[in-house]
Amino acid sequence: MKVGLISDVHGNEPALAAVLEDMPEVDEVVHAGDVVGYGPYPKAVIETFREYDIVSIQGNHDRAALGDFHDNFHEIPKAAALWTADRLEFDELAYLDELPLELDLYDDHVHVAHGAPAKPNKYTYPEDFTDTLLGEESILVLGHTHMQTKSEFEDGIVVNPGSVGLPRDGDWRAAYAVLNLDSETVDLRRVEYPKEQVQDRIEKHGLPTELIEGLEHGELVFGRTKRSVQDSVE
Repeated sequence: MKVGLISDVHGNEPALAAVLEDMPEVDEVVHAGDVVGYGPYPKAVIETFREYDIVSIQGNHDRAALGDFHDNFHEIPKAAALWTADRLEFDELAYLDELPLELDLYDDHVHVAHGAPAKPNKYTYPEDFTDTLLGEESILVLGHTHMQTKSEFEDGIVVNPGSVGLPRDGDWRAAYAVLNLDSETVDLRRVEYPKEQVQDRIEKHGLPTELIEGLEHGELVFGRTKRSVQDSVE
């Protein structure tokens, strides 16, 4: 069985479309949180998630679109969340509200969490990947940092497929991964997409202009890309 792993789409429909087109044939697509937030296509992304039956958990930006801002939520993502909420219908907000915080899948072989198990807002950076993160599962899928990476241990694999919609690891291309459950292997992948289209729409709709630069270089220039900033920030 093969599973497409994605995370942090953040309302970027052109990037999501490119990933789904580039992705090899899989049995299911699983998303590690943040369907919306930042990006200018929240309605289209939710529609695609529904159309493709993408399995998703809830991210902190999904909760922000519902009015739930955790401590020290940065003013720029907050502005984007308010913009997003203003454009979503009741059923679309209900979709986000009904997403679970975490999931156990495939006979508990795979666990999906946004930040860390039982810590949805915690940033788990590549250097924080250790076997102590693993529970009973053999594959732990995380999101939140927007940094694509995987670490293989004797007891299993910890993987962040990276961000589809707003990478922060210095590579602007949309990130995803393919999990082969039979061999318990993970293949990390990137794909180009028309980011200029997204940047133009951000400017047109008056979203924070910092997001345009963030998309250009694969780095969120206002946010935290260093461990020195406390975990609760945006």
